[in-house]
Amino acid sequence: MTQALRTGDAERTSERLLKSSAGKFYDPDVDIDWGAPLDETKRYIPEHRVSLYGTYLWDRLTEQQRIELTKHEGISVATNGIWFEVMLMQMLLKEVNDADPTSSRAQYMLTEIADECRHSTMFARLASKAGVPAYGPVRWRHQLGKVLPVVGYGPALYGAILVAEEILDRLQREQMNDPEIQPLMRMVNRIHVLEEARHVTFAREEVTRGMPGLSKAELAYQRFLIAFVSFHITRSIINPRVYSAVGIDPKEGHKVALENPYFQETLRYSGEKIMPFLQENGLVGAPGMYWWRKSFLIGEGDAA
Repeated sequence: MTQALRTGDAERTSERLLKSSAGKFYDPDVDIDWGAPLDETKRYIPEHRVSLYGTYLWDRLTEQQRIELTKHEGISVATNGIWFEVMLMQMLLKEVNDADPTSSRAQYMLTEIADECRHSTMFARLASKAGVPAYGPVRWRHQLGKVLPVVGYGPALYGAILVAEEILDRLQREQMNDPEIQPLMRMVNRIHVLEEARHVTFAREEVTRGMPGLSKAELAYQRFLIAFVSFHITRSIINPRVYSAVGIDPKEGHKVALENPYFQETLRYSGEKIMPFLQENGLVGAPGMYWWRKSFLIGEGDAA
């Protein structure tokens, strides 16, 4: 495929996504009733998605403590979503800075940045409404994340965006129509899922266009980078501080969660849509396989 054809495809996709964005978008300030009371009997995530579900620590918790832990874990995922989206916006701004601003591609990236600003504000308001800290990642991982917009480029950049977006999307789609989940959480999830569908389409096509023509050394770098970033994405979504809310030592809770086969299965479930796409496009392979397996997005016995 020639560069001209790839550029033309990008323009056509971007024009279509721009029209979709203009026709259907949400304003969380208007479309969410932030004044509605929370239902103290409702969970914030399904209990089988809680990191400690099925462990001896889970068995010790009262029903009210279990609801409380779903709240803190749900907000941890959402506020890590802010961290992901801020890095995404930085990377997209870097791309826009080198692009022709009159192109549909550049204008769509700016539109996506505007969407992500609203989503980050929405997640922050959710944490505030729930009365839960904006956990985000642990401090050292937050600092490490500042490197990604500097070293990330090409298919791995968009692939990493996809891993973060599609992990959240997979979990949120399961929750958004579940009547047992807190209504506010369901509405936040619904808005995010509907708008992220456009972002996923854009990023998938950028990966597909970017892979042909990579040199052997460049392919190795792209594979390592996306695997390393994906490991940190899966490790970050549950901040160990959440366990303190129900009287569990964060170090013990973190250790038990990582060893919990139910939680490992949740992470594999969250990656079921994106991993086949990345494999088909050649982004899953040496020298990144160690980090993919550590991320739990693929099993120990899976080959590239």
